[in-house]
Amino acid sequence: MKTDIEIARETKLRPITKIAKKLGLRQKDLIMYGENKAKIKKEIKNPKGKLILVTAINPTKAGIGKTTVSIGLADALALKKQKVCLALREPSLGPVFGIKGGATGGGYSQIVPMEDINLHFNGDFHAITSANNLLCSLIDNHIFQGNLLNLDPKKILFNRCLDLNDRALRNVEIIADNYTRTDKFSITSASEIMAIMCLAENIEDLKTRLGNILVGFTTENKPIYAKDLKAENSMAILLKDAMRPNLVQTLAGTPAIVHCGPFANIAHGCNSITATKTAMSLANYCITEAGFGADLGAQKFLDFKCHIGNLKPNCVVLVATIKALKLHGGAEESTLSKEDLSALKKGSENLLAHINTIKNVYHLPLIVTLNKYVSDTEKEIELVKSIVPEDTKLVINNVWAEGGKGALELADEVIDSCQISNEDFSYSYNQDDSVEKKMKNIVKKVYGGLDIELEDKAKESLALIKKLKMTKLPVIMAKTQFSLSADAKFVGAPKDFKVTIKDIEIRSGAGFLVAICGNILLMPGLSKSPAATKMTIDNNGKIDGLF
Repeated sequence: MKTDIEIARETKLRPITKIAKKLGLRQKDLIMYGENKAKIKKEIKNPKGKLILVTAINPTKAGIGKTTVSIGLADALALKKQKVCLALREPSLGPVFGIKGGATGGGYSQIVPMEDINLHFNGDFHAITSANNLLCSLIDNHIFQGNLLNLDPKKILFNRCLDLNDRALRNVEIIADNYTRTDKFSITSASEIMAIMCLAENIEDLKTRLGNILVGFTTENKPIYAKDLKAENSMAILLKDAMRPNLVQTLAGTPAIVHCGPFANIAHGCNSITATKTAMSLANYCITEAGFGADLGAQKFLDFKCHIGNLKPNCVVLVATIKALKLHGGAEESTLSKEDLSALKKGSENLLAHINTIKNVYHLPLIVTLNKYVSDTEKEIELVKSIVPEDTKLVINNVWAEGGKGALELADEVIDSCQISNEDFSYSYNQDDSVEKKMKNIVKKVYGGLDIELEDKAKESLALIKKLKMTKLPVIMAKTQFSLSADAKFVGAPKDFKVTIKDIEIRSGAGFLVAICGNILLMPGLSKSPAATKMTIDNNGKIDGLF
């Protein structure tokens, strides 16, 4: 069987100018990054196209293939002569060299050039990392040079970041000439700068958000913001090119806008509002995705991104695999290729929970699609069909093996669903709700849990949030992606659980609060056998092991 990278290499890439032409863009509208990549420099704000959100059940080690399905669906719409454009997130080097691998799809449903997109893609993540750490250096320099603002080194909230998994950086000590303090690194995808980049719609908006970053407090507990350090302009200078969305293509030549990429388990998990609105402005159908399961990416897309960006999806595609459902039902990873109707039936409770969320919490048109594997049996497929509610459409896709041809039926259902009214779209909480009620609503309505429990640190942070009058900010839940609960061991559809809130962090520049749930960490670590140790590059620059 061919690897993803072998499949990608056998396809001759089209000049990016030809891909741009499909969207009505000319070369003068682009900033070229070689022949096959570009940034869109023309500002486009007329988002009239249909918006389709692709989400999934809770991921497992067996994989779900949400990005692969998104790409295959876009290619299928293109085969049906529809004007379509993808809007996807950029990969992070952390997962690429860690355990998850790249984020460019797979098989015959990929975006290309896959090596370039997975590695340093047009420098966006490096710019974000640099801007973040510039502010950190300005903070420490201010203290060193006399500390006119009286910033307390023990009350600094903003921390450094790096676009790699490195558990050794979770807690560090800064030793300066006249003081020491503790600090920590987040992965770049979890940084506030990444979130700001996903939300800012122009340079002025960017500078305002950067300036509003809460840096820390004085010894008298007065808040200090990045604008007090006069940091917003220099940070924006580093980010000016990264602000522009990137244009690439699928193997089949469908346009794909790929821009920014916060993790959904520790951030808000969606590509930039600029990228989504640009795709909606240039095409009749915009296919986008949100990270991990519907409890994370979709929840944040619908409650946060849609609220901030004034967006309303026309339909939602929920991706599942039989292998993943069997894992949710208690099957062993080594037995997933064998028929197991008992585990499949039990694991399908996870699928039903997500169906209920999209239909009865957010009230959006929904299509369920099974991402086909060769090991799937007819009995297993029929069982899933019998379990999915009669009023919910279920479509089998085979995009990994067939590309767009494997999603033609799914494309038909998407076109039909986009004709259904989405006027009943609603949020899981109201923006005026208290912080506690927002968190409780997410846990009860989306996760299926009972309640929340606040640890002492979270209570202290909540008191500070109330003092700063920031209770109206949306809430981003940072929790495991593997379970509807905050405990990765509770697969399927757990009941009667509470979610422990360890802390609530303030992201005043991005405009949200982050509730840290369970044992979630903002800087991931590498596994015992990282993907980085299996990669090779030869004298001609040919890379293997990148997936």
